[in-house]
Amino acid sequence: MIRRLLVAHRGEIARRVFATCRLVGIETVAVYSDADADAPHVTEADYAVHLPGNMPSATYLRGDLIIAAAKRAGANAVHPGNGVMAEDPDFAAAVADAGMIWVGPPAKTLGTLHDKIESKERVAEAGVRVLPTHTDPQKVTEFPVLIKPAIGAGGSGMRVVRDRVTLAEAVASTRQEVGGDVFCEPYVEDARHIEVPILADAQGAVVPFGERECSVQRRYQKIVEETPSPAVDQGLREELCRAAVVAVRALGFVGVGTVEFLLDPAGDFHFLELTPSLQVEHAITECVSGYDLVRLQLLVAEGGNLPMPGPPPIRGHAIEVRICAEDPAYAWLPAAGTLHRFAVPDVAGSFRPLPQPGLRLDSGVVDGSVVGAHNEPMLAKLIAWAPTRPEASRMLASALARARLHGVVTNRDLLVRVLRHPSFRMGEVDTGFLDRHPEVFAPLLSSVDAVRISCLASALAGAASRRSAAKALASLPSGWRNVPSGSQTAVYDGPAGPVEVGYRMNRHGELAGWWVRAVDPEELDLAGLGQEPTIEDHPPTTVVHASSDRVVLDVSGIRLTFGVHRVGEVSYVDSPEGSVTLRELSRFPLPAPEAAEGSLIAPLPGAVRRVLVVPGQRVRAGELLLTLEAMKLEHPVHAPSAGVVASLPVHPGAEVDTGELLAVLDPE
Repeated sequence: MIRRLLVAHRGEIARRVFATCRLVGIETVAVYSDADADAPHVTEADYAVHLPGNMPSATYLRGDLIIAAAKRAGANAVHPGNGVMAEDPDFAAAVADAGMIWVGPPAKTLGTLHDKIESKERVAEAGVRVLPTHTDPQKVTEFPVLIKPAIGAGGSGMRVVRDRVTLAEAVASTRQEVGGDVFCEPYVEDARHIEVPILADAQGAVVPFGERECSVQRRYQKIVEETPSPAVDQGLREELCRAAVVAVRALGFVGVGTVEFLLDPAGDFHFLELTPSLQVEHAITECVSGYDLVRLQLLVAEGGNLPMPGPPPIRGHAIEVRICAEDPAYAWLPAAGTLHRFAVPDVAGSFRPLPQPGLRLDSGVVDGSVVGAHNEPMLAKLIAWAPTRPEASRMLASALARARLHGVVTNRDLLVRVLRHPSFRMGEVDTGFLDRHPEVFAPLLSSVDAVRISCLASALAGAASRRSAAKALASLPSGWRNVPSGSQTAVYDGPAGPVEVGYRMNRHGELAGWWVRAVDPEELDLAGLGQEPTIEDHPPTTVVHASSDRVVLDVSGIRLTFGVHRVGEVSYVDSPEGSVTLRELSRFPLPAPEAAEGSLIAPLPGAVRRVLVVPGQRVRAGELLLTLEAMKLEHPVHAPSAGVVASLPVHPGAEVDTGELLAVLDPE
């Protein structure tokens, strides 16, 4: 029996496992890196063991350190969470050799699953359709093809090749990126990614839990999942589940896992792989089935029988989105920093199947969490469950739009636009959805007037805050009060660049006029700034209430409430019109130091993974110079033009911050 369980992971998945452990009476042990010392998963565990360092390769991915931590804390079982450690046969074997219970498939099974080619061969022999596999790319005759790493998972290194001319270069790039063999399979256009979650016990019982639609992806990684799939009817569902059971038995799988398929436009499906862990999207399956999958996973690990005779019925519809610290508008560049506020309205529960229609938030962060560059970018999962798909998608989009996410750039706006897109609402999704609909990358707050009104709300909140501070010093009563004076102005760096916002009040304390106008960054220190424009084309506006954190405006007869959260010089303004971030600028900014011509600087904090050039080397335009590892992804740094590497102040393993010099290139 499991008495004390160590979770060899961090963030949301560790908190998820701990939640079930508390319900069933199992003590918990967390592990943590230097940066995660105060993380929620650490504070919620009964015991916690420090793993010195920050890089995953030195902490969370060190199996020997994790096993030593389990022994030190008196744990008799290890749960790997999800991801790399959950799929590592050597780690599973080491846990068993240490005399502890491994919560996952046997090491021998993991060894088979780790090799994608062998897995596909076994499943094909059992009668399940698979896509043709080419281990020798030179023998490929039909295009397009998808290049995949033969070992591992997660979408890393995958590339679409549409002609023979670029095949050799793409294969070489993938091999270099993943450090191993690759294979090719046909790339199916307009395909859907459909998966079947399964549970298998040691006695031979295998139970499928319906299907999940995971087609909305970026970089071959899922960001929106739902169940049931809008493309799957009962007949196809039964076929998928039968094929999943056959695949599980062919691979000798025991535990909780996911059989992943590709569904082509003709309605035929093909086996892709079996993922041997508790998937990120397991929450939607819990919502429609009513079962706690972590509890069942622990039960199977203890040698118990599955408590259900067959597939549970599907109740209602559930949709999940992954809220990630990344900027979709800039090539999904990961974001780091302090999460000053993380709040989602109307959440009914977390880490548990919902007892009734509502929202569930499975989060790895809280207000004040520091988002570092060393771990995955996912902050949380937000799940909506309702009787029908339209209700679930509407509920989820509304909650996301009203969420307070301050301090770190996220993909929230993109997720809202996906959920509200006509094609998504019609169920017309596939793995190329984002490529076909670039409009979802636009900011949620698209209305120019909405941005301007948010600027006015921020300026009024700032004035109220200064007034409140002045009154406190003078021991005067607090409250909203206007003193007739000249125009009040502030300058912000907004969504479209620097703007000046100004307003004036009349003798009765009423808003007499206001304006927002674009400002040339080079003219911020000009004396003319602050002069009221002669033409005001903004709608008539009345200030109903203004305090440091809340402003209510009546705009053309419609009342709007703005929440204003100020951190230092930055104001986060949230309203029904959307969210906008404004950084207050100085009227007389100090000149910024100029970088040397040809300087390449780090676009994000991370660690230098590979350096492929040396000083004095001549390079071509677009040539790969080095790579940065951040949030478990490798980010290339290419030469912007042909030239000679004049300086290279970094080396593999060096940690760099945003804006730090990586190299200097003398252009030709």
